[in-house]
Amino acid sequence: MGQTQLIGARGERAAVEWLRANGFLIAERNWRCPPHELDIVAISPDGHYHFVEVKTRHSGSLTTPHEALTRRKISFLIKAANHYIEQHAITAEVWIDFIAVTEHDDGALTTDFIPDVAGVHW
Repeated sequence: MGQTQLIGARGERAAVEWLRANGFLIAERNWRCPPHELDIVAISPDGHYHFVEVKTRHSGSLTTPHEALTRRKISFLIKAANHYIEQHAITAEVWIDFIAVTEHDDGALTTDFIPDVAGVHW
């Protein structure tokens, strides 16, 4: 596994830890049904489904994790979420959220949870 993949895997673990610490149940990790992909599918304490995109960057990177979440990526997430909802017959309210993870020089990770990045929870 390359350095980029290692940083990404650490970021996803940090995101899962944050979600669990905040009462979410993890339903899926790295769900794939090509061409669709979801990093994390979580269920909030109120029973809503959250499709969580995770972006991880080192603190010295040219772009922040926040800058890596583009309109195009959000469009793909909406398509993937719709496919997941259809495949699993989800009737609960759903959200598309984002967790930005920054890895610092000392190895510490900072997480930033941003709910409803698509502005379309249904």
